[in-house]
This record gives sequence, structure tokens and C-alpha cells, in this order.
Amino acid sequence: MKSLSLGFRKLRVLDIVVLGVLMALALVVGRFTVGTSVIRLSFGFVITAIASYLYGPLWSSTIAALGDIIGTVISGNIYFPGFTISAILGATIYGLFFYNQQITWKRVIISQLIIAVFVNAILNTLWLTILVKTPFWGLLPIRIFKEIIVTPIQMAILYFVLNSKQFEIIKNRLLG
Repeated sequence: MKSLSLGFRKLRVLDIVVLGVLMALALVVGRFTVGTSVIRLSFGFVITAIASYLYGPLWSSTIAALGDIIGTVISGNIYFPGFTISAILGATIYGLFFYNQQITWKRVIISQLIIAVFVNAILNTLWLTILVKTPFWGLLPIRIFKEIIVTPIQMAILYFVLNSKQFEIIKNRLLG
């Protein structure tokens, strides 16, 4: 069932259900964070990476966008489309590096560095400065410091989760 496409393949009912469950999991897991107000680690990225690995960049980007919009509405926060763009880019990057690929340290490190630098540090800082009218260059050093601390942790989590025997069993049952 795997192809050379970017992942916009025809979905079975099981695939739609799994994508829905993954989106729901991302919404729930993304609400739980560990750390301080400056350095917080949420585990929603793991669910996005799993969706990207299983279904490719296009389907995972679709559920990342929907999840961002639904999560914002549910939380009562102000919706800002920039963060939806960031969610789409993060899922796309994971999908390009993980879909139909063996998960190696090199793939995990490169994909996570791209997301950390361009999506999290630069784009999300830009969105925050627009949203809360804060100087970009004043906020950027704090955000870079956060990424320096959090990114290696995310890399290790992704590598070990995507290479675990339990994930392999789940993947084989879903994509069989």
C-alpha cells in the first residue's frame, strides 16, 4: 500500500478513524506540558510525527491544521492563522523526513532542527510578536534558548518512540 506519493492516497475507513484518533490525541496530549513558563515541553509533536510517519505530509498537515483550529476554538483563545501555518509546516517537515522512510538519528535530528529553527524559533516568534505586539528581536533570544533546551529532548523522544517495538506492532496492524 506504500507508494512514492507524498501521502495523499485514498484512505480506508480505518485510516480515517486513525487520523481522527490521532487528531484527538494531539489535542489532548498537546494540553499537557512539563517545565516552567519560559521552557515548556508539550508532547503533541510526537502525535504529529506519528501521523506524518504513517500517512505522509499531506494527510498529517490536514489533521494538524484542523487540530490547531479546533484546539484554539475549544480553548477559548484568539485564533491566529499563523500558528496554523506553523502546524502545517511542522507536519509537512516530519512527513517529508519520515513517510516511507527508515527512522534514523540523522532524519530525526535534521527534521527536528529545521522545525526548531524555522518553525518554532523564527515563525512562531514572528506570530507572537504580531499577536501581542512585542519586539521580535526582544523575544527571539528567549525562544532560541528554549529551543536549545527542548530540541535534543524532542529528538530523543521521537527516535525512541518511532523505533520502538510497540510502535512497529501498531504500524503493522494499521497499515498491514
